[in-house]
Amino acid sequence: MNRDQLERMHSDKGFIAALDQSGGSTPKALASYGISSDAYDSEEKMFNLVHEMRTRIIKSPAFTNKKILGAILFERTMDSFIDNMYTADFLWEKKGIIPFLKIDRGLLDQEDGVQLMKPIPGLTELLTRALKRNIFGTKMRSVIKEFNESGIEKIVNQQFELGAQISGHGLVPILEPEVDIHSPDKVKCEQLLLDMILKHLSKLNDDAKIIFKLTIPTEPDFYSKLISNPKVVRVVALSGGYSREEANKKLFANHQLIASFSRALVEGLTAQQSDDEFNNMLGDAIESIYQASIS
Repeated sequence: MNRDQLERMHSDKGFIAALDQSGGSTPKALASYGISSDAYDSEEKMFNLVHEMRTRIIKSPAFTNKKILGAILFERTMDSFIDNMYTADFLWEKKGIIPFLKIDRGLLDQEDGVQLMKPIPGLTELLTRALKRNIFGTKMRSVIKEFNESGIEKIVNQQFELGAQISGHGLVPILEPEVDIHSPDKVKCEQLLLDMILKHLSKLNDDAKIIFKLTIPTEPDFYSKLISNPKVVRVVALSGGYSREEANKKLFANHQLIASFSRALVEGLTAQQSDDEFNNMLGDAIESIYQASIS
């Protein structure tokens, strides 16, 4: 574990950029970026195009460590290059931005009101390779759709079990048990989720280091007890389908909760924009998310 990166992630101002769209979400990401499916006729071409998009974002003069603490990468992005450097090395050595890796393989069908993660074949090999690529930590997502004690318990158990494997490899896990913003029982789900997370944390060794990525809570400052826990490096918020404006507004009401936005970060960016237009729009987005994250 890189201690400089750990200290920066724990203490510095800024937010995490989520650049980890994968699989089924990649065509949607490209379409939003102004590249239709007519522009590629293979998976390889599709991923090359999305890497070009991510490279343009990362290399933008607006994308700096003054506002951005870390960036979450898709596996193929980790194994790809920017200016003849592996992406994670470029992020840290050229930009001073901490690299994370998305490791989940998507979601199972809903059962007991939740969607657990699919099995992750070759996890040990992937974590070993992540270390070689100088990745600091990993992220994996599961989703709570309804209030169901059994389902939420399964979500939390799965997240912490995987988190233990990740920590065992010297990486810092980002646990992401998302609560669907459209859940009719969102407040109840958040309360039970927090109770279960705190229970699990109490059983960990004092030197445990975990990051949580959670839905922006309905009740402002709801996660303050989690944020102040000495085993928690940071608590970050996903945009969860909110527009950037709405996500920022909600984030402002939650002190010390910082953003880890994906769609809300790249909202409005297109391949057809000039570099000036692209960089100005990205800069405005970064500034607004940063301000919401330092409330």
